[in-house]
Parts: sequence; C-alpha cells; structure tokens
Amino acid sequence: MKSIKTSTKINLVSVRVLLLLYVLICVLTILFSRSFLNDLLRNAQAMPSLQVLLYFTIPAVLLVFLAIYIFNFIDDILKNKPCSKFQSHLIYNFIIIVVLAATPVFLITIRSVAEITHFWSETELQKALGDAKDMSVELFSLKMEKFEDFLKNTNIDRRIEAGDLFTTRKYPNLASLQDFTINKNGTYKSTNYLGDVHYKLDSPPALSHGFAVRELPRDTDIVRYVDTKNPEIIRVISFFIDKGFDKNTSRIDTEHARFALLNEILLNNKNPFLLFYILVFLFPTILITIIIAINFTRDVSQPIVDLSEATMQVAKGDFTIQILNTPKNELGVLINNFNIMVQNLEKTQNALLRTEKISIWQTMAQQLAHEIKNPLTPIKLTAERVLRRYRSDPEKALDIIENSMLAIVQEVDSLSTLLEEFKTLSRPIGPSSSTTNIREAVEEIITPYLSSYPNIIFDTKSMYTDLSVRIDRKHLAQIISNLVINAIDAMNGNGNIVMRTDIVNKRQSRFCRLSIEDTGKGIDKESIDKVWTPYFTTKESGTGLGLPIVERIITDHGGGIWFNSAQGEGTTFFVDLPVGGLISDKI
Repeated sequence: MKSIKTSTKINLVSVRVLLLLYVLICVLTILFSRSFLNDLLRNAQAMPSLQVLLYFTIPAVLLVFLAIYIFNFIDDILKNKPCSKFQSHLIYNFIIIVVLAATPVFLITIRSVAEITHFWSETELQKALGDAKDMSVELFSLKMEKFEDFLKNTNIDRRIEAGDLFTTRKYPNLASLQDFTINKNGTYKSTNYLGDVHYKLDSPPALSHGFAVRELPRDTDIVRYVDTKNPEIIRVISFFIDKGFDKNTSRIDTEHARFALLNEILLNNKNPFLLFYILVFLFPTILITIIIAINFTRDVSQPIVDLSEATMQVAKGDFTIQILNTPKNELGVLINNFNIMVQNLEKTQNALLRTEKISIWQTMAQQLAHEIKNPLTPIKLTAERVLRRYRSDPEKALDIIENSMLAIVQEVDSLSTLLEEFKTLSRPIGPSSSTTNIREAVEEIITPYLSSYPNIIFDTKSMYTDLSVRIDRKHLAQIISNLVINAIDAMNGNGNIVMRTDIVNKRQSRFCRLSIEDTGKGIDKESIDKVWTPYFTTKESGTGLGLPIVERIITDHGGGIWFNSAQGEGTTFFVDLPVGGLISDKI
C-alpha cells in the first residue's frame, strides 16, 4: 500500500494569466503605437532610450519565465521522467505551428515596411516644400518691388490732402500711415495716423530710410516703410503682403524642416517600425504562445504521468491508490473512472480476501487439529507405558515415571504455546486508543538484542524523535520483536538492521511508515507468496504463526504491512500505522 498520488507539477504562470497578459500587450501596443507614430510622423522623433527600455521590459519578463520552464523541462528530460519525451514532442509541434503562423506575417510586415520606405524615398515632397519656400520668397520680393513702385509713383501728401488714400479701393495693399515727431527729451510722438487702427505703433519701427526689419507677431502679414526725407517728421507707411502670408510661410518652413528630419530618420535607419513591431507585439506574442504551449503540454502530460504511476502501483497490488486534483476535462473523466475502477478492485480484492480467509481458517482448523494430535500421541504412549509397567511390576515403575512425566509436561507446554498463538491469531484486536512514541519503544525493544547479538549493528538515526502511533506498547513490542528476530535469523547473527520512519498520506489520513531493513539472505521466490500463510515456516523450530499474527495486529489497528526482498541482498519490511502525535525534526 502506498500513499495517495497527487499532481506535483506547479505552473509558474497559469494560462488565464498569460491570456490576460496577452490582452494587456495588445492594449499597450495600441496605446504605444499611437504615441510612437505621433512622435515619429508628427514630431519627427525616433524612440527615446527610456521608451525602448520600456518596450524591452515585457519580453524580458517573459524570457525569464520561459527560461525557468525550459530549465525544468530539460531537467525532466535528463532525469528521464515519465512523459518527458511525449511532452517534448508536443512542444516541438507547437513551436513549429507558431513559427509557421508567424513567419508569413513577419515577412509581409518586413516587405510592407520596405515598400513604404522605398515609396517614401521616391517622393519629391521635400523638393516641393523647398520650391514652395522659394516661391514664398519670390512672392515677397515681388510685393516689395510693387510697394517701392507705389512709393515712387504716388504723392502721399497730395493723396492725404485729397482724402482718398484710404477711402477708395484704389490702394488695396495700403494698411496704414503714421507720422512721428521727436520731443525734446528724445521720445517720439504720433502726430497723424490713417488706416486700420490695429497697425498703429507707439514708436517708429526704425530710424533709417527704407523698409524696416519685420518684427513678428507685430508685423504679421505686413511690411513697414520708414520715410525720413522730412527731418522733422518720421513717416511710417504699412503695406499688406497677403492675408495669411506669414502663417503659410511659417507652415512651409516648419514642414520642410520636419520632413527633412523625418526623411533622415527613415532613410538612414529603416528599422523604427520593425523594431516597434518586433518588441511590442511579435516577440512577446511568440514568447507567450510558447509558454502557453509548455503549460498546455504539462497540463496534458501530468495526468498521463499520474495515471502511469498509479497503474504501476495497482499492478504491484496496491489498490488504495487514488489520483487527486483531477482536471475538469476528458482526462479528468478518465482519472475519475480510474479511481472508481481501483475502488471496485479494492472491494473485489477484499471480497476475495474474505473468501480466502474462510479457506485459510478451514485449513488452519485442519492444521490445528493435526498439530494438536501430534503431541497427544506421545502423551498417550508415555502414559500407557507407565501404566503397563505399574501393572506388571509396580516396584520398577518408579524408574520411568520421572522421565515420562517430563516428556508429558514438555508436550503439554508445546500444545499450550500452540493454542495461545492460535487464540491470538483468531481473536479480534480492537484499535487502541492509546499512543506510543515509536522511537522510544523501538530503542527499548531492541536493547536486549544489543548485548545478545554484538555482531549486529542497529541503526535508528533516521527515525523521528517525536512521533507517536496509535497502538499500545504491548502490541507494538510484539510486532517489532517478531520482525527483528526474523531479521537476525536471516543474517545468522551478523549484519546491519536499519530502521527509519516516514510520514505518508493515505485516504486523507496520516500514517507513520516504519521500515526495517536487514542485510540477510533474503526470501527465496518459492516462499514469497507463502510468508503470510499460517503454519508456514522455513525455520527448523517455529509454529509459522509469527508473521500472520503481526499482520493481524497491524490490520486491526488500521495499518498495513508488506515487504521487498532480493536473494543475497536482504529484506525490508514496511509497516504503516496511524499517526497519533506531532512530528519534530529527525536527529
């Protein structure tokens, strides 16, 4: 009987968490792609180092998880664990599927980026923007020439006197006219202003004759001409260039500079789109897919491993095996059916054991009758001999009475011992309510053997120091003594006996497993199936009831006993008894 089998593989990251992480990556891809494209196309900025580091974070974390999974997987293969080859075959196929699915998308993406870059390199947008800038400069020059012609060919003072300078549409490019006089303290005073009030100045834009340097935003869409022909008056004449001229030329300059920078980024470094695509989406997606594949193969293979190991235990005759933590799928149904089958086999085995026990009891009754008959015959013959001597020669009867009575007493003692062992075997033993510290009891029980068998080494270092079992000391002593004596006889009084304790779980209960290992001659194959049979013994002296009595005591206390043996190497007996106390560390 072995402990209940449970699934021991633990996934670092569940499939649900991985799917959630995948959705998170998709969301981050959408958010980051907007920021990335905005910086690249609108602001002509490549990815900053901090942003690249952020993009590397998710793949790095996934690589750590993948490395742990691969390490555990390789460890399983090296240790030749069950289903490791099957799991590697599944993972191999999953990776092939991922590569086949991702390759076309990756190639199409690379090709698309290459085509877009090639198309971009062939566009003459930068040249067109340059031409637009040249045209704006040329337009500005033409306007300036037109304004100069106006000033040469127009008598400004006469037009002011006529009052038609701003009242007609004859001079549509004229924005304003403003005269300044200088005060004694050196400041300027506006003495005359005509035109749109928005273009009125507080002081002359320049003191030299000619067109003044434009100052934006004050001079938006206009140019100012300073006339200093009259030494007492500075006249400022403002002309409209075109509505939106400065805004349009500024846009042309900005877009020309931005396009030049963007063109340099794309043509000198063709990878920003690919780098973004690989880091943010493709690489994490492939890693998640591989991790999900490993999780899936483990989820599929682990129940198969459990079934395989449990089947091997059933094949060895252990019908207490049960597989816990069953998956909620078809494999779970299979495992549940397996558990039901094992339970039914256990019931069938118990029924067969009951039938076998009835047969054994019948055999035991016949054997007991035979064993009782054997000492009765010499008792009868000895009594008849004494009686005949007494009747024939009473005086000489005293010569044989002592020897005859000793022989009768010896046979009666043998018969009494036989009946006592049979009574122990046949009488039901209720489970004990008391507990016994198993190490203390074992060390006390083997104490007499230490001096009697100096060539035998007893090793109890692997026993828990604070572990109690639910059995009284008397029955535990009977179990230990019988098994120790058998081990001593198997080693002919020379060898090692190693005793250890372990904790196992069976049917959601804890049991103490005591193992007693000797280095004796072992049990031959012909005797293995007869060890538990009453009256079977390989010793010259013995009733053959020792091991059956031990099995009966252990079974009645809710435990179990079995053994492993190899001829020439030794035998190990295993005894499971219910735990009745707490456990401390081993010494």
